[in-house]
This record gives sequence, C-alpha cells and structure tokens, in this order.
Amino acid sequence: MKKLKDVIPIHIDHQLHGSKDVEIKGIHLDSRKINKGDVFVAIKGLALDGHDFIELAIQKGAVVIVTERSEVYEGVTTVQTEDSSRLLGYMASAYYNHPSRQLKLIGVTGTNGKTTITTMLFDLFQELGYKVGLISTIENRIHQEVLVTERTTPDAVSLNEVLAMMADAGCDFVFMEVSSHAIHQERIAGQTFTGGVFSNLSRDHLDYHNSYKEYIDVKKKFFDLLDDNAFALTNVDDKHGQYLVQNTKATTHRYSLRTLVDYKTKVLGDSLEGLHLNINHHEVYTMFTGLFNAYNITAAYAVADILGVPEGELLQCISRLRAAEGRFDVIVGQVKRVFGVIDYAHTPDAVKNITTAIRKVMKQGRLITVIGCGGSRDKGKRPLMARIATQYSDLVILTSDNPREEDPYMILEEMEAGVAEEDQEKVLIIEDRRQAIKTAVKMSQEKDVVLVAGKGHEKYQEIKGKKIPFDDKLVLKAFLL
Repeated sequence: MKKLKDVIPIHIDHQLHGSKDVEIKGIHLDSRKINKGDVFVAIKGLALDGHDFIELAIQKGAVVIVTERSEVYEGVTTVQTEDSSRLLGYMASAYYNHPSRQLKLIGVTGTNGKTTITTMLFDLFQELGYKVGLISTIENRIHQEVLVTERTTPDAVSLNEVLAMMADAGCDFVFMEVSSHAIHQERIAGQTFTGGVFSNLSRDHLDYHNSYKEYIDVKKKFFDLLDDNAFALTNVDDKHGQYLVQNTKATTHRYSLRTLVDYKTKVLGDSLEGLHLNINHHEVYTMFTGLFNAYNITAAYAVADILGVPEGELLQCISRLRAAEGRFDVIVGQVKRVFGVIDYAHTPDAVKNITTAIRKVMKQGRLITVIGCGGSRDKGKRPLMARIATQYSDLVILTSDNPREEDPYMILEEMEAGVAEEDQEKVLIIEDRRQAIKTAVKMSQEKDVVLVAGKGHEKYQEIKGKKIPFDDKLVLKAFLL
C-alpha cells in the first residue's frame, strides 16, 4: 500500500494541508470511480469541472483531494496546486511504479501518419521477436491482446495503468500515438520517452487550439520535454520539422524524400499493389501505396535502425508489413474490377495526400470519392476538404460523417460552399452514408477507384450523443463483392 508522500512529486509546486502519511488505494479524476481510500484529482475540463464533484468524492470515501482552488476540506488531506493535470501525471506514474522507465517508450506525433507509423513499428518489432505494446487510435495492444480505446492518448491514470500492464507483461518496446490534446492536457506528464517522432503538420484541431501557431507549439512541447538520453526523429521535408526539434535535449535524427540527411528515401515505383523504395541505398518492395506512406515507412525504418535492429532483418520485415486498418485499405471488386479504398483522411492535407496518391497510381478509370466532415469540430476545414476532394476526383459524393450534435445538412452546406465553380457538376449530396457508398459503387465502372474517406477504422457513426454501428469497410465490401 502506498502513502501520499510516495506519489507526490517534490519538483512541482503544491501546498499540503493534512497528513502526507495517509495511505491511498487508488487515484482517479472521475468522481464516479472513487472508492474509500482513494485520491480524487479535480480537473477543469471542456465540458465539466471536476471541482464541482469534490464533495461527492469525499462522500464516497476519498481521503485526498487535489485541487486548483483555495478551499481546504475537513477530514481529508488537501493538495493545492496551480496545475492539477500536470500533478496528476506525475502522481499516476509514481503510483504505478514509473512504468515508462521500465520500457522503451516511443512517442509519435504529427497531424497525419501517427497510427500508420506506430502500427508499422508494432508489427515490425513483433515480427522481429520482441514483446511489444501499442497505444493507438485504433487499439491498445499488449502482444496479441487487444484493448479497446476511445481516444488517441488515454488520460494520465489510464495511460500509466496500461503501461504498467505492458511492463508486467515483459514488453521491451511500446509505440504510442501522442496527440496535441494529450500534450496540452498534460496526459503524458511524468513519462520517460526513449524517443519521439514527428511525421508532419497541417491544419487540424483548431476547434480546440486557439490558433495554428498554438497547435504547432503544443507539438513542439513534446520534443522540448525529451531528455538527453532520448532521440528525436523529424521529417525535414515538412516546413515545421526543424523548428519542432530546435530546443530538444534529445539526439536529433532527420529523414527526407528530398534531401540527403540521416535517412533518405527515393520512390522507385508506386502502384495500388505497393511501393518500390530505395532507403539509404537499399531497395525494398512494400505492400503500401502513396508518397505519404513512403514517409511513414522511412520513419519506421529510421526508428528501428536507431534502436539497433540489424539492417538485413529490418528490410525483410518491412517488405512483409501491411497497412493499418482503415489506412489506404484496398478492396478489389469481384463483380466488376473496381478498386475500393477506405481511408481515415479527415483533414485537408490528408484528403490531398490520399487523392493525389490514388491519381498517381491509376493508369485508367475515374476516382469517385465519398466524403463528409465531423460535427462539433473545426468548421473551417469543411469547405477546404470539399474543395480538395473535388479538385482531385472525377466525382465526389458529399455525405454524413459523425455529425454529433450538429444538423448534418448544415455541415454539408458548409462543405459545398468550398467547391470551386468549375467543379460544381462533379458533386452529389447524399446525406445517408450507406446510400452514398452504394451510389458510388453503382456509378463506378471497370478500373475506377471508389474512395470512402474520413472514418477509416471506426465502427460507428456518432449522431445526437449515440454511437450507431457503421463500418465503412463492411458497407463498401457488401456492394463491391
């Protein structure tokens, strides 16, 4: 049993009112999970303020309250701090015996490519015989055990709990997506990273961040926090790549498709069947498509090389890797030879990447794109995504994504407003996503590509607070096969 003094970090300013020798049974930021003997950490969120639930937590048996307010609560130990989220990260790490120090934890951040790179690395190191953990948008995995996840990076308590499970299971490496939300909300506070990877940066999450500059600087904070025992790998073809690592203490490595740097890749061939690459003067055939995947593969190769994987084994394993679910996921039609592609592209940059990648490898036929935008999120990207989709596609069907609390027709109107006048004739609007996919397949002809973008691996549509079962891949398969 741990005591409060065992988990309170001395380097973070706080005031203690009560005994630091009180025994604690658990740490929670959700008052509903509080049991007798627990610590309740009050955090002000976007929708709810944990401080409003302090009395309830005390009634349920909390023995320690962490708060940003000046009140001192009778009968419990009160810890006052300026940033309860940051304090929570360090407390949770200490409570679970600092699991990240027992692992080689690699964090991957950027707008696009996080899931693909982390999944590539997980599959690669599994193939090499290591015990590996994965924390990603799609799933958390401990070896072959799959744990369902709801957000890119778990809250601080859940993250340390999962990392502790991975350490106990004997994992050598853990590959984790690190979102801007997780960095900003201090969900990764207290973690020791062996390395950090930057993929790319473009417009996203401006419904949450106050500006694009804030979004960039939040990403930079991740690299600023790496210590001098870690490595930082950055994509210097992205205009932000060098800026993000300019103040890091970590050893910096660079990768590129344009410039001679530590890890340089040249694309020798690109088709729907795969990429033929030359990475640091070594040729390799892969089962991925598109220029953006050449970047992702280069990043995975570089991480593995930095971590000491022999080059021969590394290249063989890369040639056997497959795409993560919902990331350039290809289905070949059986009734007529039409290619279906499922992709998670949900930002303007990602839509441009996926559509240009498909156009590049198409020898004949048309590109028919089905796309929507999520509700209750950055509205500014809606017209941009529609404009880009119509610019690079022969036909676009605008449809519902996850409208959440918004009217889906209003979202579609905002998307349609971005379509260039010369592309208006390319556009159909079908709000029902299943019907939109069915229509796209019916309109397709042999050698066409039907791209269904925006939801990728997701198995639901989020409508008015409910998650309605919906799987793009299953729906597309039903009409293609």
